[in-house]
Amino acid sequence: MLRQLALADMDAAAQVHRIAFDQAMPWLAGLHRPDEDRWFYRERVFPTCRVWGRFDDAVLSGIIAFRKGWIEQLYVLPVAQGRGVGTELLDVAKEACDRLELWTSQRNAPARRFYEARDFALVEQTEGARNEEREPDARYLWTRRHLPTTNSSL
Repeated sequence: MLRQLALADMDAAAQVHRIAFDQAMPWLAGLHRPDEDRWFYRERVFPTCRVWGRFDDAVLSGIIAFRKGWIEQLYVLPVAQGRGVGTELLDVAKEACDRLELWTSQRNAPARRFYEARDFALVEQTEGARNEEREPDARYLWTRRHLPTTNSSL
């Protein structure tokens, strides 16, 4: 089941984030404690983003947090990866926005392949001086392809 999350779902969302983050980037595992993750979701993510989640048998298996033009968070539990959960969540943001940007770690090759396979284009790479992890990152951009209008007077 796919649905918009409420603040009551915050703990589960923060837990999905931490588990997926630590699995994807083990060299950064433990960057934050669970209480810091919950604070981040309560004070930063939920007030500024639309947050959606995918549930499998009442268990939150993936989350996306986005705002106009930006995907702030997209995490899927490792056990749910490869089942279309990330694509479903990404489609929610794509339906709501004509343009989306996001940052991901340059070393997170699976995430980069995932975004590139879904029509995101690499537009910038940095050495990571502006992110908390000080990790080289990559910015991706997706724009909706508008179909050309037809001339109905012919």
